[in-house]
Amino acid sequence: MLNALWSPTVAGELALPHRLAMAPMTRDRSTPEGVPTELNAEYYAQRASHALIITEGTQPSADGQGYLLTPGLHSEEQIAGWRKVTDAVHAADGRIVIQLMHTGRIAHPDNTPHGRQPVAPSAIRPAGAMFTATGPLEMPEPRELSTGEVAATVEDFRRAAANAMAAGADGVEIHGANGYLVHQFLAGNANRRTDRYGGSLENRIRFAVEVASAVADEIGAGRTGFRISPANPYNDISEDDTRELYPALVRALAPLNLAYLHVVHAGDEELLDTLRGLWPTTLLLNRAGADLPTRAADIADGRADVVTVGAMALANPDLVERVRSEAPLNTPDPATFYGGGAAGYTDYPALAA
Repeated sequence: MLNALWSPTVAGELALPHRLAMAPMTRDRSTPEGVPTELNAEYYAQRASHALIITEGTQPSADGQGYLLTPGLHSEEQIAGWRKVTDAVHAADGRIVIQLMHTGRIAHPDNTPHGRQPVAPSAIRPAGAMFTATGPLEMPEPRELSTGEVAATVEDFRRAAANAMAAGADGVEIHGANGYLVHQFLAGNANRRTDRYGGSLENRIRFAVEVASAVADEIGAGRTGFRISPANPYNDISEDDTRELYPALVRALAPLNLAYLHVVHAGDEELLDTLRGLWPTTLLLNRAGADLPTRAADIADGRADVVTVGAMALANPDLVERVRSEAPLNTPDPATFYGGGAAGYTDYPALAA
């Protein structure tokens, strides 16, 4: 069954040598100014044998940052830092797209250089605490973006996509999942707007479609991916219309002919089948926690074209080689997932070691 993983395919303009890709994972190891480092370059280059690397979430603007030590793509220093990463991955014969993630209300001012109040579709405080340098703190009520500021945020994504290409990336993925800004616009519990970006399904998907359109216009649809997570309650998201919302969104995105749709699957097989039928190009599927035979079956059965893995890729820099040779896998260490240095980041052993 694992043979389904090894045939080549394409995602827009990206030629992929096989179908086992690396999912985006926040690792909190950039500089306080959001600049990727040589350590980040080493980490990603170690994993270059994956069909495609999708990087950690990267803020498209200063207001897009929510966590400590996450990278950005809105300054010349950040572009130069990402160039180190992409050069290292390409030197190792890999392919890399940078995920653009605006955290919206999932943020704390203490985690940013500017210290400003978070922004969001509506001034609704999310439940939960945010980890900061002084420990977990309650997330504050965000400031509602004006209609003009929403349009300006779309342009932030456009500029960040252009910066990704200037940094040598093969494309970008727009993070429309996991309770961050794009997802907040989709979800009724986070979006109570009364302008053209709130209320009806058509209005709530508008921001997502405008961001995708702007990015595709800037760098080409064939280098633009889009990630969704239907019915995912992460980061205090509540959707009461998932089966209507996501088909509407996918129908609106489909004419853009993006490189791929990346679905984080929460278990609704009927909805997954519906989205698969609606999506005209490559579909990436992330079944968190599933074993590799299950993921390979999704490809063999036509539910996905490429599968993405997170913790397995984190702990196994040579995951592709290990799976091909049926070698045992390293066990991920959750204690070192976020922040720190090389430990739990670049020191997982490869088979040759």
